Amino acid sequence: MIRVCLADNYPVVHFGVKSYFKDHIDISIVANVGNFSMVKDVLYTKEIDVLVLDLDLDGLSSIYELKAIIKNYTKTKIIVFSSFSEQIYAPNAIKAGVAGYVHKTSKLESLGIAIMKVHQGNVILNETIKKNLALIAKQNKSERLYRKLSNREIEVLRYLSNGKKNNEISAILGLNEKTISTYKLRLLTKLNVTNLVDLVNKAKTLEIV
Repeated sequence: MIRVCLADNYPVVHFGVKSYFKDHIDISIVANVGNFSMVKDVLYTKEIDVLVLDLDLDGLSSIYELKAIIKNYTKTKIIVFSSFSEQIYAPNAIKAGVAGYVHKTSKLESLGIAIMKVHQGNVILNETIKKNLALIAKQNKSERLYRKLSNREIEVLRYLSNGKKNNEISAILGLNEKTISTYKLRLLTKLNVTNLVDLVNKAKTLEIV
C-alpha cells in the first residue's frame, strides 16, 4: 500500500479524499493534518510515501519551505493539491522538488493516478508546465520574481504600495484581515525582503507595481 498524508486546511477536503480512497487497493490515507507545523511531526513518527499538500495550508508561507521537507525526507514524494493557479505555481513547485501538481478542480481519480505515478519515481509534467519551465529558464531576474506571485498577491501588493493598511485592503477585497496578513507574509518571503518599506521599493524596482 502507498501510505499517504493529506495536509489541507478544510475538513471537507479531508473527508472527501479519505472517503474516496477508503477501499482503494493501492492507496491508504494514513494521516491527516490541518497545518504545516504538523507535517514534520507526522513525517518523523510515520512512514509516509506521498505527502499531498495544499499551498494554502496554514503555516506554509512559501513553496520553498517544502525544500527542507524534500531534503530531510528523501523517501517521501510531494504532490501539491491546490486551487492556486497551475500556470503560476506548478513550474516553481516542480523546480523546488515537488513531484507533481494536481489542481483541485481535477477529479479525485486524477489525484489517485498522480499518487501512484510519483510513488513509482515519476515527476508529473503536463505540457503546460513543461512550456512554463522553458519560459522561466529564458526570463530575466525581474520576470522570474514576477512569476512567483499570484494575481491576488499582485493585487495586495499594489494596494500596499498605495499606502493602504491591511484592514482597508481586506474591506476592498472582501477578505478577512488575517488572509491579507498571510498574503503580505508571502510577498515578503517571495521578494526576499523583511519589511513593508523594502517590499514596496523592491516591487517598484522590478516594475511589479
